[in-house]
Amino acid sequence: MLNEKIAAVTRRIQERSSLLREQYLQQVRHAAKYTAARQHVSCTNFAHAIAAVERADKIRLREERPPNLAIVSSYNDMLSAHQPYQRFPQIIKEAARQAGAVAQFAGGVPAMCDGVTQGQPGMELSLFSRDVIAMATAVALSHGVFDAALYMGVCDKIVPGLLIGALQFGHLPAIFIPAGPMTSGLSNDEKAKIRQLHAQGKLDRAALLEAELKAYHGPGTCTFYGTANSNQMLMEIMGLHLPGAAFVTPDTPLRDALTAAAAQRVARLTFGSKEFTPIAEVIDEKAIVNGIVGLLATGGSTNHTIHLVAIARAAGIVIDWSDFSDLSSVVPSLARIYPNGSADVNHFHAAGGMGFLIRELLANGLLHADVRTVAGPGLGHYSQEPFLDNGQLSWREAPGESGDPEVLRPCADAFVADGGLKLLTGNLGRAIIKVSSVKPQHRVVEAPALVFDSQEAVLEAFERGELNRDFVAVLRFQGPRANGMPELHKLTPALGLLQEQGYKVALVTDGRMSGASGKVPAAIHVTPECRAGGFLARVRDGDVIRLDSEAGILQAITPGDELARRPMPETDLSMNGFGCGRELFATARENATSAEQGAITFLGALTAPAA
Repeated sequence: MLNEKIAAVTRRIQERSSLLREQYLQQVRHAAKYTAARQHVSCTNFAHAIAAVERADKIRLREERPPNLAIVSSYNDMLSAHQPYQRFPQIIKEAARQAGAVAQFAGGVPAMCDGVTQGQPGMELSLFSRDVIAMATAVALSHGVFDAALYMGVCDKIVPGLLIGALQFGHLPAIFIPAGPMTSGLSNDEKAKIRQLHAQGKLDRAALLEAELKAYHGPGTCTFYGTANSNQMLMEIMGLHLPGAAFVTPDTPLRDALTAAAAQRVARLTFGSKEFTPIAEVIDEKAIVNGIVGLLATGGSTNHTIHLVAIARAAGIVIDWSDFSDLSSVVPSLARIYPNGSADVNHFHAAGGMGFLIRELLANGLLHADVRTVAGPGLGHYSQEPFLDNGQLSWREAPGESGDPEVLRPCADAFVADGGLKLLTGNLGRAIIKVSSVKPQHRVVEAPALVFDSQEAVLEAFERGELNRDFVAVLRFQGPRANGMPELHKLTPALGLLQEQGYKVALVTDGRMSGASGKVPAAIHVTPECRAGGFLARVRDGDVIRLDSEAGILQAITPGDELARRPMPETDLSMNGFGCGRELFATARENATSAEQGAITFLGALTAPAA
């Protein structure tokens, strides 16, 4: 039976979303009138759409009207995670022909790497690139000649952006195709040690670079459990992958077979088929709850407390951080993947992976089983794993036992009884904290504030030895409207080192720390953000800050209403507005909603109606 808390949160979301969800579904039903797309396209338009298609495909599109599949891809060969996609369109086109369909490359979307832009001006474009990707997806599908779509993306903002765009074409079936993680390189523990030694000045840049090259060494996703791999987990547990597809490595026969099978499967889901499955019927309130449960059970990326909100809103569903926090109280932690442990996603996959995880959650009433998926009705399909039998793709039940209980466990032997994600509230606003890898003795910090307006200023103070003390780093004006909400990952080695030296250390910020949020307690995504008048902007050096992740408290301990009476500081944000293309994102900064509302930069259909 379904867990009572999960059922209650789901009902709450359904009630809260009822009006917006119905509006969304009405829009989908209107678009569905044009599902047999080419019948509504003029001869001139249609001739343009197939002018460059191979002759045999052109004849079939003209005379037989087979399903026409759109390929939307984030391929580029600078990003290791997306480089494998270079080969996929040809695999898809051939597989589509074998299934009696045609596939066309409909459009590309941009894909940037947070690992490359960490601590650089380009990181201030990162969060907003999600909405650019959503718009680029809409452009790719705007020609109205497709019956279904295949989406190829992996990393941080790319998958959420593709999914937001896909949901605007909710009448079309959709399957997401992952590229897979790179093979394991330098261990995550060793990489973390080397980064700390470099932060201490004990290793030079050449030694650091050598270690990083051993960690990031080939095609595929980075193997730690950050936002990219959290994306793949979500697409699977929400029913948009073929079962077991998430973590199969690139350039292998099984990866290619899954890619071909995705094209053939989506062709069978198109309008007129008995299995017609538009994406609007896959992504509903239950699927969104399943996604949150998966995120919590695996210790996934805190970025999804922003992205899942935006994805849900694109489907007419309204969720907030209270939903995450309430679900976290009943969802056990079943995986230990770096930074929540020492293993990488390849170890997780080998230990039983998504099939084992989903079966455990289903068996313990922690997932909605009665959902629609691209594999068919019911989430039970996803307790299986793919394999090749004499070269033919088949599925079998996932292992009955974990191959490594230090990496993946059943609910009866969970690492921790809760999901490790908490909502913090207090006079500084609302914030998220991930405590999956924070040791219990560090989960409550009460110390004087040291206030900074950039991560560079924090690191400069560290290098001067000014942080050798108990303190709470208050890093302000890092929200969507201030500078695009960059990740502050660059702070992790320095703050981690200070904590290891015995100091009480915490971070409070309206910025992000990403899926690599680690062992230092960090109250992130503080809302309202400083640029929107949040009280975090009014904190001064020396104010005592209490961050209590056990009780869910984020509080500046100041007399009475002193915080409210303090004036907002005069902060020059002009440097955030130019260089590295930031000029082009001024409108996005001005219009971004809060982090808890998904940091959405376009409004209209994604804005909830007034209560």
